[in-house]
Amino acid sequence: MAECGRKALSLLEAARSRYESLQISDDVFGESGDDSSDNPFYSTSGDSDSDNYIAEVGEEDSGAGPPGSLSRSQAEEEGWTETLQDVTVPPYKETYGPAQKMPATATALDFFQLFVPDNCIQNMVIQTNMYAKKFQERFGSDEGWRPVTAQEIKAFLGFVTSTSVHRCESVLSIWSSGFFSNRSIALKMSQARFEKILKYFHIVAFRPSQGSNQGLYKIQPFLDSLQQSFSCTFRPSQTQVLHEPLIDEDPVFITTCTERELRKRKKRKFSLWVRQCTSTGFICQISVHLKEGQGTDGLATLKNKPQLHSLVAKQLCQNISGKNTIIFTGPSITSLSLFSEFSKQDIYCCGLLSTRKSDCTGLPQNMLVCGSTPAQRGQSRVMMKGSMSLISWYNKGHFRFLTNAYSPTKQGMIIKRKSGEIPCPLAVEAFAAHLSYICKYDDKYSKYFIFHKPNKTWQQVFWLSISIAINNAYILYKMSDAYTVKRYSRAQFGERLVRELLDLDDCSPTQ
Repeated sequence: MAECGRKALSLLEAARSRYESLQISDDVFGESGDDSSDNPFYSTSGDSDSDNYIAEVGEEDSGAGPPGSLSRSQAEEEGWTETLQDVTVPPYKETYGPAQKMPATATALDFFQLFVPDNCIQNMVIQTNMYAKKFQERFGSDEGWRPVTAQEIKAFLGFVTSTSVHRCESVLSIWSSGFFSNRSIALKMSQARFEKILKYFHIVAFRPSQGSNQGLYKIQPFLDSLQQSFSCTFRPSQTQVLHEPLIDEDPVFITTCTERELRKRKKRKFSLWVRQCTSTGFICQISVHLKEGQGTDGLATLKNKPQLHSLVAKQLCQNISGKNTIIFTGPSITSLSLFSEFSKQDIYCCGLLSTRKSDCTGLPQNMLVCGSTPAQRGQSRVMMKGSMSLISWYNKGHFRFLTNAYSPTKQGMIIKRKSGEIPCPLAVEAFAAHLSYICKYDDKYSKYFIFHKPNKTWQQVFWLSISIAINNAYILYKMSDAYTVKRYSRAQFGERLVRELLDLDDCSPTQ
């Protein structure tokens, strides 16, 4: 018994050692106490998020393969073989981490303004005043309006951001006498003044004559500026993931809603994809796609989801060519044609396949359907074409992976708390490790998105991108000397940021 325990422990440590790069661990948002040095990963337990993610595409296929798949003879002609060869990914060509060293005295606002600097605030001031003037010229003067200042815009951002800390559905609750009232910050601005700024607030006051994305013209300059700041402030690790982050409604709020209230809430008219560093959770790039209306970005005309997601993936990865990056993808993005195109750009891939959601064109049919012989848990089959491996692995269901980032000759291990270790190809272990971390990030991130729900799509995108910027700011804070001075949790960091935006004298967060 003791020998089995030592064996399991050694396997656990070996698995952990392969993922030492996952630096910002369970403590990524500061809720796990003082020690943030331990690696979060290694258990993909039966109820873990990574298992839940994979379980969505666990399949029991039978009969003919998916459209575009190849028969056995066609697969052999195309170069697919069961003869395996070792695959090695060249070293990563960049060092990762913050691009600039922040002083130990840096405040929450200093980190936030790496992404939303003063010139960006000043542009909001100019555009808001321009829009207010245009609006009043068309619909009549507003006696209660006076031009907004930079200090007021900062306070405005602070008030709305406070909904992510206190999780109130309406920002106007701050001035109420109810549960979400907050007299300590309500005194900074009257409710009437806040509502006037909310009415006229704009990033772009006038429609441009031409632009890359007409549907998002009111927010596009801000998104461009934010994207540039993400790239300039942080260099991601070699392993990154392309996915749609968790931005759905607060589950507690949804469960307390009546059916009528849910019907009244409009469905989100956009989707958002990100390229995210799997070592820290830092979101390196975002891509917004409007589900309705016309756009000139090439996405609006695509009705085929695999084609749409493939184009999104190319947009998200256009700045990482030639660096030997490894990206992980979900079933909607994973395809042989996309991975082959990426490999020409020195971008290596590891993706989960689904016969229902993925483009299976060019893949061997016999690897995508289940055989008549029952498979044993941990059993796998692999076929290769050049450096590309197609893996079929069984664990209470068939899971398929396409990769050129991990050698099919190397074995890994999935460690289960209840059922022990399950052998698997190294690509499966790597996918589970990195996606497990991103799922943990998403679970914690969903607690801190801005709860304010505007009706206009561009405003929804704006506040969502502000939420992402704040989370990125916190990650940079945790990797800086400032964190060694005062170890704020994510909630404390958010509260401190609100008070600094409001320019309150006492900026210490509630303990």
